[in-house]
Amino acid sequence: MNQVEIINLESGYPTANEAILRLDYELNQARRRGVRAVKLIHGYGSSGVGGVLRDAVQQHLRKLQDAGAIRAYVGGENFRISNETAWAMRRQLPQLKDDRDLNRGNRGISIVLL
Repeated sequence: MNQVEIINLESGYPTANEAILRLDYELNQARRRGVRAVKLIHGYGSSGVGGVLRDAVQQHLRKLQDAGAIRAYVGGENFRISNETAWAMRRQLPQLKDDRDLNRGNRGISIVLL
């Protein structure tokens, strides 16, 4: 069983609504497989100033966290050892310490704890 899986939400250039539907589906499937965390690739937008997909995904993750559907999430820009949420995730899933995006400020990803 893989404890951390990667889900590429930007593949196929979906609309924000399509990406959210896929996100919900993929999170449910990952949970059924016993996955403990997912790394979402949502991109940062082709303009370099932030993308619609990134904003929609992170807004949806906030709603899921508030509703208790996910335990926590952290945007890639905050996925660093100095971030309290990221640090807590690393304590629960030590393999996250080897993630190539840790401490890189990658705005194109988010990490979700299921």
